[in-house]
Amino acid sequence: MTRKLLTIGHSYVVTGNRRLAHEMGVQGRGRWDVSVIAPRHFRGDLGPLDARAAAGEALELRTIPVRLNRSIHLMRYSGLRAAMGGTWDLVHAWEEPYIAAGAQIAASVAASSKLVFSTFQNIAKDYPWPLSAFERRSMRRADAWIAFGELVKTTLAGRTEYSCKPSRVIPPGVDLEVFTADRGMAAQTRRTLGWPEAASVVGFLGRFEPQKGLELLCTALERVTLPWRALFVGGGSLEPYLRAFEARHSSQVRIVSGVAHADVPRWLNAMSVLCAPSQTTPVWREQFGRMLVEAMACGVPVIGSDSGEIPYVVGDAGLVLPEADETAWTRALERLLGDAALRREYAERGFARAAERFAWPVVARAHLDWFDEVLA
Repeated sequence: MTRKLLTIGHSYVVTGNRRLAHEMGVQGRGRWDVSVIAPRHFRGDLGPLDARAAAGEALELRTIPVRLNRSIHLMRYSGLRAAMGGTWDLVHAWEEPYIAAGAQIAASVAASSKLVFSTFQNIAKDYPWPLSAFERRSMRRADAWIAFGELVKTTLAGRTEYSCKPSRVIPPGVDLEVFTADRGMAAQTRRTLGWPEAASVVGFLGRFEPQKGLELLCTALERVTLPWRALFVGGGSLEPYLRAFEARHSSQVRIVSGVAHADVPRWLNAMSVLCAPSQTTPVWREQFGRMLVEAMACGVPVIGSDSGEIPYVVGDAGLVLPEADETAWTRALERLLGDAALRREYAERGFARAAERFAWPVVARAHLDWFDEVLA
């Protein structure tokens, strides 16, 4: 008998973010029918977003309005109960349990359906009301939960709301068909930047914010004695700082902002090494590091700090350094930039790790296996 799965999340407004749901439909064909509820419209970081069905998606897409989406903590779905019409073996909430939408989903699930939440919480926090009430309501109804990382599981295992429910660590995924090594693309992109095809390029991809460690990376680069170029792809409040760094090293530094996610593989391929020098703060530590698995999929060796989930993501497929040790970062950069064989070794390890642990089919099967266990 085919089981029916409903997965709900505001991120599903973006077609690419429905890759998990699509792949669950592909991997579960004949065993699972997959339906998705997504916002019809959503206020994204780069502008308004509209949910659109994509050709070939192995899922049924249902879109409904949302309210208060300027505050993700208070956002709610409109007409959720009607949209959830039908009989579901399992409902998967890709919303944090401590936000209003998570509690709303928990209140709307039929008693006959199992409910599984997914969470990125990797810092123990005492949430203020009403978030604390949302979390209690969500987890009281939940039958199980998914930790998006090892540190998430460790952090929440000591909390009563979570420790009494079954859980499984399943990471996010990466598309190995989109993120792939392409030497021709790498050479072309470097030429576009005005650099030699053989240039040694240190790259950063992500938000230009203090907790991402950009100041440490720039300081380490200025201490490197080997030839280097630096490519910063992203955007954020530290862009003026990076522009000043670029002005001091005009022939060596390029900053690229406003890049759509579909264009990220081009810029990753132009890098000789990707750096993720994230810095832990009292209220934040790296939750996953999507840029790491995307770089590994592209055959780019990675260096990451020991903030949050990064050591678990990188494993032995790259270098993991103390997050605040500028000397260690300088030495690591010189080591990789000066050793092409070592870069190739880490590139091969990284791709193998991405394929074995983070490829979307692998991640989708892990979800469905867990859902089967929850239902059993």
